[in-house]
Amino acid sequence: MDLQPIFNIAEICYQHGLTQVVLSPGSRCAPLTLAFSRHPQINVRTVSDERAAAFIGLGIAQVSKNPTILVCTSGTAAYNYAPAVAEAFYQQVPLLVITADRPPEWIDQLDGQTIRQENIYNRHIKRSFNYPADVSHPDSRWYAERIFSEAINEARAYPPGPVHINIPLREPFYPEVGATLDFQQPVKIIKEDAPAYMLAPETIKQLQEELSGFKRILIVAGQGSYQPELQLALNSFVDQTGAVLVADIISNLHLLPASVRAHDVFLNGKQTLNGDDLRPDLVITFGLSNISKNLKMYLRAFGPQAHWHLQPAGPVADPFQSLTRIIRIKPQHFFTALAETSKESNTDYSKIWQQKEAQATTYLHSSLAVDNYNEFVVFKKISDQLPENSLLHLANSMAVRYANILGLNPAQQVEVFANRGTSGIDGCTSTTVGAALSTNKITTLITGDLAFFYDRNGLWHNYLPPNLRLVLLNNHAGGIFRIIDGPKHQPELEEFFETRQLLNADNTARDFAMHYYPCHSLADLEKTLPLFWQNGPGILEVFTQSPANAAFFDRFKKDSPFKKS
Repeated sequence: MDLQPIFNIAEICYQHGLTQVVLSPGSRCAPLTLAFSRHPQINVRTVSDERAAAFIGLGIAQVSKNPTILVCTSGTAAYNYAPAVAEAFYQQVPLLVITADRPPEWIDQLDGQTIRQENIYNRHIKRSFNYPADVSHPDSRWYAERIFSEAINEARAYPPGPVHINIPLREPFYPEVGATLDFQQPVKIIKEDAPAYMLAPETIKQLQEELSGFKRILIVAGQGSYQPELQLALNSFVDQTGAVLVADIISNLHLLPASVRAHDVFLNGKQTLNGDDLRPDLVITFGLSNISKNLKMYLRAFGPQAHWHLQPAGPVADPFQSLTRIIRIKPQHFFTALAETSKESNTDYSKIWQQKEAQATTYLHSSLAVDNYNEFVVFKKISDQLPENSLLHLANSMAVRYANILGLNPAQQVEVFANRGTSGIDGCTSTTVGAALSTNKITTLITGDLAFFYDRNGLWHNYLPPNLRLVLLNNHAGGIFRIIDGPKHQPELEEFFETRQLLNADNTARDFAMHYYPCHSLADLEKTLPLFWQNGPGILEVFTQSPANAAFFDRFKKDSPFKKS
């Protein structure tokens, strides 16, 4: 087999600006391994567990905003990428997924490590390509090079996401001893300019006329990355119109001082106290998912007259069951254009929300200013001491929910990440590792015990980032099942929902040469936190009891001044 076309893949990727590769060892993928590892401008890391490798690649891409390349061998290795591929698809993170495969004539012929890999990720991939098994003909080589440009352009095109290329390879897989790889020969490159996604002046005028007819405007921001330009545009729009901005912690708009951040405390679906006073005339949404179930249920119960969603391209969801208009524009451009043409500011509606925000913040502070040792109080103390200008990853289940209720101080300038595309626990540690590998900033994961132990292989490699910090809330169970209404009342709670386990992270820290800080009290926490942030990669393990955590959280909800009597 002529390996030069396979070696050309590395050069094509490099010329498109893709320089980060996470590969998992294997025989069938050997030519790809050699191509990327020998390319002088490409950074290659090896992670043996494909599931962890894919999530690490996801974390790298989350921070870099550039596609990470994943490379694995044939067979079930490719299937182990699936959870991270699905997360990337729903979180709109670009990945270039390359899977080695057997030639097509050997599929279903009882050959080793052979499964049906074509379009293996089905509808959780933006596009799937099959590389030609034979590239001896010039047209076939042209096609082979062309599809890589198409794949990379597709991964970046809005909405960005994962793209798959399946490559059947025949033996021999290795060049002759002493042979050198040529990365300088011409390769075919097709680059694509990003569209501007701007509105025509007449459309802006029409939108402004419609906007002036709404007195109560509510902006709901979904998950998104930290974007300073968007924050400036939103500030101007809110100032000019008197609109209210509600920002889940994963929107990264909690950094705006004017945003409503404690909505999870005072909203309660149909049971929201004085719900009609908060009801919007117009809802404007952008971004991806929202954590707050209270917010979603509230807007379904107290629906607006109109709901505009801002999104340049791609399918649009209707989570509040109120969508009336899709505006194909980047949110930043919309808020900039509409703020410049707005003439009136209605502050009455904003005052109602800000009053609720102030009351909720006061209740939060008073409820948690106690010496009661439980996860909720501990989470608040840890989040208050996060290093400024750092990254925070939140594992799914209770960690991300605690964070959304408690919020962060805007002055901390902490950028927040969470795998809320599919909301699984399976790659939280690995994704955080990938993020830490892409920045010099302190990168902290706050996670529960089930998510942590499920993904320990995210640490099983040779690239432990010195800026990585892991906070493990270990209640020896899936504590969320004591908090949500259904399972906590069932006799099967402990065995079949919580899944009690007795592990701790002492051995894990030792295995991966990380500092280990066990914590059994608030005094331990106060003493340990400064060392944890200062001393390099470490695991802070906070031991609590699941029943006590649930009891405190339940009391917090029952004592709420926003609960209807």
